[in-house]
Amino acid sequence: MGLKILVVDDEKDVELLFRQRFRREMRSGELELLFAFSGEEALALLEKQGKTDVVLVLSDINMPGMTGLELLCRIKSEPPPVPVCMMTAYGNDDYRTRAEECHCDGYLTKPIDFRSLKEKIRSFAAEEQ
Repeated sequence: MGLKILVVDDEKDVELLFRQRFRREMRSGELELLFAFSGEEALALLEKQGKTDVVLVLSDINMPGMTGLELLCRIKSEPPPVPVCMMTAYGNDDYRTRAEECHCDGYLTKPIDFRSLKEKIRSFAAEEQ
């Protein structure tokens, strides 16, 4: 079974982009991508999937309803720990500070550098083993 990565973003085209960029890893079974389009949906999916099965959550910061920062703090406040990286198009120092306060595991700027992201995923996977 591949590594499960949960991508949380209210923009539906992000799913297509991630599926295109990780199609080789998904086809080989190395990676399984899960998608949620809100913070609330992400929490429900984590509960259903089991947090221990998800090796990384990638969440947008700006979303209607529960923001990515609120989602980060909720995920980090309940065991077991799951690595969470925040994604944003805005290089906002306030967001970065708030994310770090909630024990964010990484900060990615959009547009996403997928080569760098793949390396980050491999490092989280190595830590899991």
